[in-house]
Amino acid sequence: MSTDLRTARRRYLVVLPVALALVVAVGLLLRDRAPGGMGDGFLVGGGLALVACAAMAWRTTRGPGRATTFERGWTQTGDERDDAVLTRALAVLGLASLPLTGVAGVALGLGARPEVVVTLLLAAEAAVLVAAFVVHDRQG
Repeated sequence: MSTDLRTARRRYLVVLPVALALVVAVGLLLRDRAPGGMGDGFLVGGGLALVACAAMAWRTTRGPGRATTFERGWTQTGDERDDAVLTRALAVLGLASLPLTGVAGVALGLGARPEVVVTLLLAAEAAVLVAAFVVHDRQG
């Protein structure tokens, strides 16, 4: 690995508590002022994202050889190849997001329910990212 894990650990020890405080503050604000269960949804989603980030950080600092390419690339603790694979996959997602968002806009214009459209849009973008990452990781 070409990066220093000591610096990565220190960064995680600072970033994760700050992110947790931000998620809790925004979630409580949304719970108080936003309609419906938006605050609860934000707190659950933000909490799950922070747990996933903490797990990736733990795996990459504990045993970088056992961590996946995605974990090393996302936490920026991998080598140049890991970073390149993630960068290419995110570039494909960026290219695909414009037509996917256009299709979502057309669906909304035709009267589809916004909750369904946004859910399908996020699922399609996640599928594009996973597929692009797997393809670029296999190409090597």
